[in-house]
Amino acid sequence: MVFPYMETVVGFMIVMYFFETYLDLRQHAAHKLPRLPKTLEGVISQEKFEKARAYSLDKSHFHFLHEFVTVVMDSAILLFRILPWFWKKSGNFLVLVGLNEENEILHTLAFLGGVMLWSQITDLPFSLYSTFVIETRHGFNKQTVWLYFRDMIKGMFLAVILGPPIVSAIIIIVQKGGPYLAIYLWGFMLVLSLVMMTIYPILIAPLFNKFTALPEGELKEKIENLASSQKFPLKKLYVVDGSTRSSHSNAYMYGFFKNKRIVLYDTLIQQCKNNEEIVAVIAHELGHWKLNHTMYSFITLQLLTFLQFGGYTLVRNSTDLFRSFGFDTQPVIIGLIIFQHTVIPIQHLINFGFNLVSRSFEFQADAFGKKLGYSSALRAGLVRLQEENLSTMNPDPWYSAYHYSHPPLVERLAALDEPDKKVD
Repeated sequence: MVFPYMETVVGFMIVMYFFETYLDLRQHAAHKLPRLPKTLEGVISQEKFEKARAYSLDKSHFHFLHEFVTVVMDSAILLFRILPWFWKKSGNFLVLVGLNEENEILHTLAFLGGVMLWSQITDLPFSLYSTFVIETRHGFNKQTVWLYFRDMIKGMFLAVILGPPIVSAIIIIVQKGGPYLAIYLWGFMLVLSLVMMTIYPILIAPLFNKFTALPEGELKEKIENLASSQKFPLKKLYVVDGSTRSSHSNAYMYGFFKNKRIVLYDTLIQQCKNNEEIVAVIAHELGHWKLNHTMYSFITLQLLTFLQFGGYTLVRNSTDLFRSFGFDTQPVIIGLIIFQHTVIPIQHLINFGFNLVSRSFEFQADAFGKKLGYSSALRAGLVRLQEENLSTMNPDPWYSAYHYSHPPLVERLAALDEPDKKVD
């Protein structure tokens, strides 16, 4: 008798759906609260609070519908054996166009091409509604329909260009890997991630946004002085035209070793009332670098990736596992998809752990900025970002503990107001 792996996976998906819906309902109730938290009274205007409340409620209603449709579709795909049916149809397609369906690489690429097309079609109505109804209603969306579809086409084009060599390499590694398969897969993914982190900001990101050097002036001088004081190897300061798509704001840094770059959204520059607030936000980001948060996260991710591939090597030849999901053959890509489904419980626990660590890192980075003398400016900057992005003012504690990678504003302000503590 074959163990009901597939039914178990669907059962857990449904259990998690009800659990997360319960948390969503708690968050939805928190969105309805008519007053600001006491610590934010006088800090954030009632007008901004009402706008943020309306935005959060709109997103919440939409989220309920999207999650329901998603769990129904995902469960139906597994229960009605859509995956094995689609695998066979992709083989038939290859025969139709005169190619060999026994070639696993070609078969896999045909299968993934169909999956990508299906995903685009099923997700399109939700994406369009989110962008052109909700985001537009609340003043965030700035992109045209043409720009939206142009970005989507570019994304699909990149998938078609980059996907085949990556998928082909994975299949060959699995077929030839032998007893060291987990090491080979991990090594390949490590190199791939480093290559992508290198080429993405240089070759891919500019396909979607325009990056220009931050003009000479007080802001550039202050950021460069801050970076120099912390021995941060800053090579370039960029402004990205985020305002062409959205009025949400952000800042980030990237680069390896002594080739670091900082990118500011033009919306961040527009929204902050003075340069000191922007510099304080950068001080927070420098805290992540100085305290090695990025390195710790990267090493942890690599360890988890290796363990995941180790687990995959243990089950990849399980005939019962494939049979439970409706497959009478054992294609590499299907094995990876099935394995991802079977470790969903572990992934939820890992994501929860990552969020706990991430929130701790955010507090440490805030404390670092405070130590540099940016407490007041960072406080003002955090409030400004919360207001301008219409972020949730009254998060439910259970929901935020489970989902949030950043602490709620109330907690971050309270930590900044605490007496100084030593930052290692």
